[in-house]
Amino acid sequence: MHARHNRTGFTLIELLIVIGILLALGAIVTVNFISIGDIAEQDVQRAQFDQVDSAMKRFRLDLKRYPSEDEGIEVLWNRDALENEDEGTRWKGPYLEEPVVSDRWGRSLTYTYPGELVGESYYDLVSMGPDGEEGTADDITNHDRRKTVDGEFEEDESFTGDRNSSVEG
Repeated sequence: MHARHNRTGFTLIELLIVIGILLALGAIVTVNFISIGDIAEQDVQRAQFDQVDSAMKRFRLDLKRYPSEDEGIEVLWNRDALENEDEGTRWKGPYLEEPVVSDRWGRSLTYTYPGELVGESYYDLVSMGPDGEEGTADDITNHDRRKTVDGEFEEDESFTGDRNSSVEG
């Protein structure tokens, strides 16, 4: 008589296969969450640039110009950063509630005026993005929302004209 062997457990091979499948699924989920986190941080950086852009517009309305490179964006929250003390009476700031001294990754922002990306009549504000390297695909600028599908900046009348023109209305 043959004794019946009832199978009550998993073999080692079966356990290893299940563990391998679980590890593969975990890796896929982790990679997707990491990329979603990076995208979220980039979106937060763009939102910060939107706040700076709004502050720049108010500054330009009051002083009839964008901040110089020497003043930088510090002049949006610090009147003492003005190069010309006579303009202090027209300065109606602070234009930003909180100082913006770095990007989401703790690196310095690059402010350029006159701008180089879309034209000299506008300013450029650039974050080197998550990789921290200048000139790479993950760089974030204040002009990103004006990019077309192919990555070029769309034509916009606000980027044309003489940089010394005033905003008087």
